[in-house]
Amino acid sequence: MKNVAFIFGTRPEVIKLAPVILELKKYPSDYRVIIINTEQQKELSNQTLSYFGLKSDYNLNAMRENQSLNDVQARIMTSLNEVYKTEKIDATVVQGDTMTVLCGALTSFYNKIPVFHVEAGLRSYDKFEPFPEEAIRQMVTRITDLFFAPTEANKQALIKENINQNTIHVVGNTVIDALSCLSEEVIEESKTFFETQNIPTEKLVLITAHRRENHGERLGNIIKAISYLVNKYPDFTFVIPVHPNPNVKTRIEEAFKNSSNVKLLPPLDYPRLVYLMKHAQLILTDSGGIQEEAPTFGCPVIVLRYETERKEGVEAGVSILVGAEYDRIIEESEKVLSKTKAETRLKAQNPYGDGLSASRIEKLVREF
Repeated sequence: MKNVAFIFGTRPEVIKLAPVILELKKYPSDYRVIIINTEQQKELSNQTLSYFGLKSDYNLNAMRENQSLNDVQARIMTSLNEVYKTEKIDATVVQGDTMTVLCGALTSFYNKIPVFHVEAGLRSYDKFEPFPEEAIRQMVTRITDLFFAPTEANKQALIKENINQNTIHVVGNTVIDALSCLSEEVIEESKTFFETQNIPTEKLVLITAHRRENHGERLGNIIKAISYLVNKYPDFTFVIPVHPNPNVKTRIEEAFKNSSNVKLLPPLDYPRLVYLMKHAQLILTDSGGIQEEAPTFGCPVIVLRYETERKEGVEAGVSILVGAEYDRIIEESEKVLSKTKAETRLKAQNPYGDGLSASRIEKLVREF
């Protein structure tokens, strides 16, 4: 039996690692799965785990209010070190590009334990877009032993960086697997929630904006463009789950507190977010995960970023990169909002996966 540690700390990491954890748990005689939550997003990560019927073996409580990147890295590294002193671990699985990923990979490397990177090979090639995630991905690459790339383009990016191509495997993105892991009861609860909030399933726009690089003037431009759309399309309902970061929360609440067709909600749990993506006519977002998930439901996505590591969606025509440019946000949004939902539904296949990624990963882990 091999002891395999899964390290995560944010909701997107839970969503994307849960299908892999569940797949390994099908073979209890082969794997002992150790679940470590750094709790970078404490409530969101633990809540999301519960939707998949999972619970952490270790909760590290790594976050403090207004701490710097240096502070959070030091705290996670110190806490993980204690776990690795206690447990005999044969491999470490990390996902994506968060501070937890960097710390998990480093801790494993320092203990000479193999690192498996889920969602490897994404690149924007601008170390400040997204910040600090682009740099984290590239640093983790240098100490990874087994790469699970979502797409062929991701694989090629790694090969260009002189990674041994025998260690790189195109498996699709596990986020697509996760969409099928939700129970009917959970989905039904989401429907009831939005009915009580008087949020319709037609003429619906979902907006999320929280990324560090969009704080400041860029967020001002985004808010200004959304305000224009809110006033021009009063028959649409604009739903904004408001990120708790005060750099975002205060400005969005102030801008839309008096807009009758804007619904400001607290951060949504995973099933409710999926429900909105399924029914939205348009999504405006700076989220990476939503760029991957929304095409499954045929929903057009306007990406509020200047660079994206998820270029396949742009190339496939399922997402449009506009940055924080006022005119571009309005122009591309109006192309969708001026037509019916049926007319704007995407026909292209989701370029990020087919829902079978977790089983592919388990086989590769077993071979390793």
